[in-house]
Amino acid sequence: MSRLRRKTSKLATASAPRQQTENPQPLAAVPNKAPNRKTFVRLTLWPLVAATFFMVSGGTYGTEDIVHGAGYGRAILILLLTPLLWSLPTAFMIGELSSALPYEGGYYAWVRRAMGNFWGFQEAWLSLVASIFDMAIYPTLFVAYLTRMFPWFQENNRGWWVALAVVIACALLNIAGVKVVSLTSLWLFFALSAPFVAIVVLAPFKLGALANAVTKPTTSTVDILGGLLICMWNYMGWDNASTIATEVEKPQRTYPRAMLVAVCIVALSYVLPFAALWMTGLKATAWETGSWADIAGLLGGPLLRIGVVLGGIISAFGMFNALVMSYSRLPLAMAQDGMLPGIFGKLHPKSRAPWVAIVALAIGWAMCLGLGFARLITLDILLYGFSLMLEFIALAVLRFREPNLARPFRVPGGLFGAIAIGIPPMLLLVFSIIRSEHEQVWNMSSFAFGMILIAAGIVAYEVNHLLKPQGWAPAEQKPEPAA
Repeated sequence: MSRLRRKTSKLATASAPRQQTENPQPLAAVPNKAPNRKTFVRLTLWPLVAATFFMVSGGTYGTEDIVHGAGYGRAILILLLTPLLWSLPTAFMIGELSSALPYEGGYYAWVRRAMGNFWGFQEAWLSLVASIFDMAIYPTLFVAYLTRMFPWFQENNRGWWVALAVVIACALLNIAGVKVVSLTSLWLFFALSAPFVAIVVLAPFKLGALANAVTKPTTSTVDILGGLLICMWNYMGWDNASTIATEVEKPQRTYPRAMLVAVCIVALSYVLPFAALWMTGLKATAWETGSWADIAGLLGGPLLRIGVVLGGIISAFGMFNALVMSYSRLPLAMAQDGMLPGIFGKLHPKSRAPWVAIVALAIGWAMCLGLGFARLITLDILLYGFSLMLEFIALAVLRFREPNLARPFRVPGGLFGAIAIGIPPMLLLVFSIIRSEHEQVWNMSSFAFGMILIAAGIVAYEVNHLLKPQGWAPAEQKPEPAA
């Protein structure tokens, strides 16, 4: 199933498997310096950090159920250990591969080069199918925080229309170009962080003051294992930033630095606010998804409550906006490689954004807006976990097959280190697989449903091959760089 069927002449691109092309495109040949700065805008370190922050986290929102299920002490421990076992290994892997192979499509290009067309296609399939469930989460969170301020949106499916408006707005922003998305992410980061800085500052002045506070009854049924799954979801998505590698200034240097800085910022944004609220004596059972607003009101009054609600809205919008930029580059790269019809490689004449890919994905994301939060997370982690496993395998395979490939940043420990670094994330993946058997989707376990989606990727590859055995792109066609 994994043998390479497409002819070299049709798919000899930068991301092509080494065995498919005698002269793979060297690192220096990757388009990174735009000839016209008015047309092409590259992301520098801090805009990339901000975009990565939203692709992964979006702030403390969405973590409330971790405290509900585990309590303060264990929740903080989980929030500190998970990045060491889950995020840091992934960040190191991305740092090496994105600095060595800064190609359009990121992780899809790495897996395809390491293991061939079949596995490259499966990597893209898993990521895009996972995105269908992942991207439906953020409009759901947007509506959850909006209804805290305006309960009117809970009635008559108004929340669904608001969520659809979020999808449309972010699609339009991304069609406007990478500069708009990156600058939006940077300013949204400062805006959503402000209320939590206020919480961390105010909490020491209210030691034990909320021990007897009356809070709304919660409906959360999340236990400590469910809290761990939610924590994994809040720390995943680091590889999403890799898909825009050709749109980053000096990616060999910028990516490793951005990954490590972003890991630290995300961890601090989770731990510090919960540690601050722990000092106030507030009960752990008061927490559930969306409860930050009410708890902030208890701590700092109505103004802080409004600030947190606005921050939650900003967070959900910012995450969706940044991820549209990431996911839309996968169909673009596949179209440029001839693995999808060329229409997905269409670029906007002014912004150079892959507008057809953005519109097609936005339609798929809108169709999943009605699924529940817990179901979305379970399916998302399952599918994302398998795609992440392929990326760690690609890291080890490329170390073995291409030892002389220029790697400005390396995972320490040689080949053994490249293999060992993937073990902790894969152990957490096994846990998520076991847990997925308890969640139901359409009268079957999430695991069974996930396996059907994974198997569908094999069928899609075979159908794609039957339709176009030679690939979709003409041999002489040169892909246009996006920006």
